[in-house]
Amino acid sequence: MPRTSAIAAVGVHLPERVRTTDETEARLRRENPRAGLPVGLIRRMTGVERVHEREPGEQASDLAAHAARRALAASPEPVDLLVFASASQDLIEPATSHIVADSLGLDVPVFDVKNACNSVLNAVQVAHGLIASGQARRVLVASGETPTSAVRWQVADRHQFVRSFPGYTMSDAGAALVLEATEDDGRGVVDLAFSAASHHWRIGTLPTGGSMRPRDLDATYFDIDGRALQRAFLALGPDLVTGLLDRAGLTMEDLDLVLMHQVAQPHLAPIAERLGVAEGRIHETVVRHGNLASATLPVQLHQAQEAGLVGPGSTVLLVGLAGGISLGAAVVVL
Repeated sequence: MPRTSAIAAVGVHLPERVRTTDETEARLRRENPRAGLPVGLIRRMTGVERVHEREPGEQASDLAAHAARRALAASPEPVDLLVFASASQDLIEPATSHIVADSLGLDVPVFDVKNACNSVLNAVQVAHGLIASGQARRVLVASGETPTSAVRWQVADRHQFVRSFPGYTMSDAGAALVLEATEDDGRGVVDLAFSAASHHWRIGTLPTGGSMRPRDLDATYFDIDGRALQRAFLALGPDLVTGLLDRAGLTMEDLDLVLMHQVAQPHLAPIAERLGVAEGRIHETVVRHGNLASATLPVQLHQAQEAGLVGPGSTVLLVGLAGGISLGAAVVVL
């Protein structure tokens, strides 16, 4: 039986269409002329310069398939399982993984993993476990995020604008990872750790499609208390990350790079410090790409590889933050 799983390939699809923060604010003022919305607030509060928007008619499965084709081209051996991992989905039924598999022409078992912005990291956890136990040898994890469909452009008042605020910096994106069985050759997933503080689930919601509000049009928009979400993450503390590194026999100085989910640029430093992560080792993406939801970590890994920041043998820490709320971390040797 294999000792562990390793990342064989990464694929990314960032839509070419972009919406700048200036364009976002101009549209909000145009569609809400009497709301008195402040000018420049989104950029000042988040640091985000632009977000990606998928083409009209594109679905979450399309974005995932675009990225998956690139990952499979880089590592073309057959996969024996497809996991769709995203906060977004095409339909409630069937699982979006079926639609992705059909797009790719794959005839393999499929299922979805869903945990907000930690969906991909949790899918890596599942794929790693299946590979380590011998139930799979090569797993395709594919994500397609379409949060721009849940942006509220017409707000009733400033309170509703504030509750809708985090949605204005979210990006559409596709990402994919191929994980494969590997022998004890020094590369692969070293260890993972997860925790949750589920009493915070009400802080941020997108209720549409669920049993609570199945046909409520107002439920199709993000409703998030951004300040409360930041406080909740800061309250988590460093134990999960430091404990993971201790078990792996590593220190922060042993890491070549840290990949961390990013909601806003000003939040990076305080959250990193609270989690025990050296901010200077974090690969930043939020300014140029916005909040990429669960596609964040694969996009950061792909960019770091393309830029030569990491390569074979590099030790990388992945840190995931998600609504609900949950925290995840993984140490991987590339």
